Amino acid sequence: MEAEFPLWGRDGGELAKRFIKLGFKAVITCVDGERLAGEFVGKEFDENFLSSLPSNIDPSGENGEFHTFVYAGPLFKRTVPFQKGEIILRENRFYFCDLMPISKEEDCK
Repeated sequence: MEAEFPLWGRDGGELAKRFIKLGFKAVITCVDGERLAGEFVGKEFDENFLSSLPSNIDPSGENGEFHTFVYAGPLFKRTVPFQKGEIILRENRFYFCDLMPISKEEDCK
């Protein structure tokens, strides 16, 4: 078995911008508070998010600075409906934004 890493070593900023330009939608679900301010959790992964990141943060979060939930995009049959819930600090370090599923009839927030 041989591992393949098609994005390994590629520029995180370019990859993030391409992801957005292709029409994918994501929300920041977890932030490592030792690497990035907790205020970033729950934000949309968009151009505004990218432009607000400190220069020492990988725009794709490849160093564990943040994690995302992708809920829409060109490969999806439909948007995954959810609503943002509580923001919780765990282990005095990790900020999590709870996401709860909602029915199809409600708007995705």
